[in-house]
Amino acid sequence: MITRPLDLASRLRPAPASFDAFYFINAGLLVLFFILFGSRFVLAPGLGVGLPGGFALPVMPGAKAGAAAANVVISVPRPGVALVDEGMISFARLNGWLKVQAQARKAPALLIRADRTVPMQDIADLAAMAKAAGFVYVQLAFDEPPAAGGP
Repeated sequence: MITRPLDLASRLRPAPASFDAFYFINAGLLVLFFILFGSRFVLAPGLGVGLPGGFALPVMPGAKAGAAAANVVISVPRPGVALVDEGMISFARLNGWLKVQAQARKAPALLIRADRTVPMQDIADLAAMAKAAGFVYVQLAFDEPPAAGGP
């Protein structure tokens, strides 16, 4: 009696019979959430833009003035490899991918974002491959040089 002076145990409601259905509904909603809102880019290869030693476009004055809209973009972080929407693919597989992309669009235009360390021969091969695949317009991405006195 001394250990239970308020007799709280007698005033509690009885425990519900079972909550098993709520457990499965909760688990199902979590799975549905991750399926609907999960990203295929989580732990996928990416470009380290702006990082020391990361991906860096070549610099050219007037690059923004000559910019044009493109409906297909590929990134080339190193020679022989391209990053596309489906992930990282080799140049050997890139030819087939470019043909599929060119056929899927009305006026296909390609933007090649190549790192400044990629040889110009690889970029020229990519441009020729894109033209042969049916791309109407192929453009190479450049950055503007930093403004004088700027960061």
